[in-house]
Amino acid sequence: MALEEGVIDLLIGGFAIVMGIALFTTLLLWIKNRNNSTPYICTILHFILSSISAYFSVKAISFDNQHPMASEEISLQIGIAGVVWALGMLCFLTGIFKFSKK
Repeated sequence: MALEEGVIDLLIGGFAIVMGIALFTTLLLWIKNRNNSTPYICTILHFILSSISAYFSVKAISFDNQHPMASEEISLQIGIAGVVWALGMLCFLTGIFKFSKK
């Protein structure tokens, strides 16, 4: 997909800052509440899988459109991103369920 120069870098930088803040906050809360580790582990796993999904999404939108198999490669990258995102959401829901079971 054609994008302005530097947009990918801004997208990656913004995502990294927000994800870093979320991960740092989760780690601080986990240290504060050490007796209930499973939901925090699920939440951190969700963040990791979301980051992997974002990687494949950025890889898909920055793929060279002039490549002979561009459509297939982009479709594969989006499919991988979707599957990893779905796994991350399962971890997120598991974490929420574990948080609510006190």
